[in-house]
Amino acid sequence: MDRNKIITLYNTIKFLKPVQIYYRLYYFVRNRLSKKDYDKRLVEKPIGLKWEDEVLNRKSFLGENSFKFLNVSKSFEEKIDWNYASFGKLWTYNLNYFDFLNQEGISKEDGLSLITNYIKNDKNLLDGKEPYTVSLRGINWIKFLSKNSIKEEVVNQTLYNHYQFLINNLEYHLLGNHLLENGFSLFFGAYYFNDKSFYKKAKKILKEQLEEQILGDGAHFELSPMYHQILLNKLLDCIRLVQLNNSWNNEEELKTFLIDKASKMLSWLDTITYTNGNIPMVNDSAFDIAPTSIELFRYAKKTGISWNQTRLNESGYRKFQTEELEVFMDVGDIKPSYQPGHAHSDTFSFELYNKNKPIIVDPGVSTYEKNQLRQEERGTYYHNTVQLADLEQTEVWGGFRVGKRARIFDLKEEDGLISAKHDGYKKNGIIHERTFQINEETLLIYDNVLGNSTLNKKFILHFHPDVEYKKISDKEYYLNHLRLTIDGDIKRAEEKNYYYCLGFNKTVIGKKIVIIFEEKLKVAIAK
Repeated sequence: MDRNKIITLYNTIKFLKPVQIYYRLYYFVRNRLSKKDYDKRLVEKPIGLKWEDEVLNRKSFLGENSFKFLNVSKSFEEKIDWNYASFGKLWTYNLNYFDFLNQEGISKEDGLSLITNYIKNDKNLLDGKEPYTVSLRGINWIKFLSKNSIKEEVVNQTLYNHYQFLINNLEYHLLGNHLLENGFSLFFGAYYFNDKSFYKKAKKILKEQLEEQILGDGAHFELSPMYHQILLNKLLDCIRLVQLNNSWNNEEELKTFLIDKASKMLSWLDTITYTNGNIPMVNDSAFDIAPTSIELFRYAKKTGISWNQTRLNESGYRKFQTEELEVFMDVGDIKPSYQPGHAHSDTFSFELYNKNKPIIVDPGVSTYEKNQLRQEERGTYYHNTVQLADLEQTEVWGGFRVGKRARIFDLKEEDGLISAKHDGYKKNGIIHERTFQINEETLLIYDNVLGNSTLNKKFILHFHPDVEYKKISDKEYYLNHLRLTIDGDIKRAEEKNYYYCLGFNKTVIGKKIVIIFEEKLKVAIAK
């Protein structure tokens, strides 16, 4: 291993929590010294739960052993290969999540047939036996079995065995949304099996992790609006489960705690959601994966939860909104430091909407595979910020790893103005300062590159593919009905194509401009 790789690895692992290192070593040693048996006899049969779907999953089972995940379809002619890996690991995971059990229109017979088929292949499962996959599948099975009043002994026994595996393989080595999903699932398992050991562990995880993972302004600390929606939906599910079923004498305190966290998450989501219902596509976010904000707001109202918009703070995101414009900005550090797997190198990037239409956008993500495309979609050049030559503000690598990180300092805020600096290029003698300023009809962006460097400074903007784009000169452009003007020491302007992500494995070509400049730029976007 060369010196640079060693430094990158050091800058990655130095942020890990001791508990992550301990459990990585513990699971590694335990799983090689002994093979634990999770086939524990289920003594008491589940009495059945009340369940009502409020948010249905998107259609992914097409009938006759055919599935569609991540915009990629597959028909299994004779038998379903639950380990099918030709479309990448995330596709295989989705096949094993069983989200299709709770899609609109699936019959009781088809759902039970798929569960039975899966159980017959239980001993041969690979990705389906990972704790995260078990967690998501467990909730989907419990919902489906409960609402259809299915009480099959072999199904319940298999599900119970899966939960025995889960409680003995909780993802403390990863933490973040993985451990929280473990907790949500154990909560459902506790109710379904009336199991106090599941409940005790679930309660501990939920209280500790929600307290840590939900920031003061209500954001989930991995700072992906998509994952925020996913986790908020699970939290609402847990609250709804308590409302529909009376199983534990001491649950009132926990229910109050869960409602409080849900209210905070709803407030943040309401604040960052655009007027047209879209979310910002920042960090690892993609269309058609999570429930929409509108669906979640409707679900929350059904559960009786209230919320208000909030002041954005700890998440590092800010939003300006006028009658004409909506601007979403990233002026925060990489979070969480010990689990930044969904973070991008996007400091000071932003999105702009005009009259409910996206104008300047984050391209989003189209893959989780550890390849060059994944690297590009996480990189600085794929965001609306300033890049020094081909360097990264923050060192993203390995699909879900982060090494050296840009840090924010000198953050200043006033009404309609926010300014900050970051040190992502400090090693190269450069500090980048950006100021956003807005009034009713105009967004101003000031970029100042402080320090001496002969490397090119690149101001980058990505336009939504539907924008009517017209170049007048290197310093003037029309974007629909908006006029973009650039003042400063410009060397040249370049027009490029880029791939805008409509979802996983689904892209369309859009236009971007790259302005090469010396030290300072002033950009105005107005009617």
